Amino acid sequence: MIRRLFCLMVLALLAACSRPAFQGSDLTGASFGGDFQLVDHTGKARLLSDYRGKVVALFFGYTHCPDVCPTTMAELSAAMKKLGDKAGEVQVLFVSVDPERDTPQLLAQYVPAFDKRFVGLTGTPQQVSAATERYKVIYQRQNVADGYTVDHTAGTYLIDRKGRLRVLENYGAGPEVFAHDLALLIEE
Repeated sequence: MIRRLFCLMVLALLAACSRPAFQGSDLTGASFGGDFQLVDHTGKARLLSDYRGKVVALFFGYTHCPDVCPTTMAELSAAMKKLGDKAGEVQVLFVSVDPERDTPQLLAQYVPAFDKRFVGLTGTPQQVSAATERYKVIYQRQNVADGYTVDHTAGTYLIDRKGRLRVLENYGAGPEVFAHDLALLIEE
């Protein structure tokens, strides 16, 4: 009996040691996330599951963002360069939390400016709300003198080829962290 318990403990430790050493927060086994439907920047209806088979970097933001969004998109662009040929195994998705302003046409100008492979997604306010709820993203419109801004969760989710939520990269993590964790997921 003790021998059997010892063997089970060793196996559990070995299994834990075999998990990738992500530099972001490991969310493997998280109970949130999942599929959603929006419209891409070409006007085509898209499900998150359309991207199965690729590693997905999922970021929620908006095109009028003065700092967090362009910084994150630039870091993702630099990470893709660091990945070299492996970058073709990654799909970056920018989900707008400002569907009032972020039309597919505007996303078509903004998102591919960082990398032509990046895809912008938007939808009705209800569709955007459903997607953000799945990923526990918080966003709120803030009125300012000449219009409004949108406060929003600033992390980026990494999703493996099977569509499972795996990693949360904090804002400002940098291209090296993105490239490291994306490479681990590519190699799985």
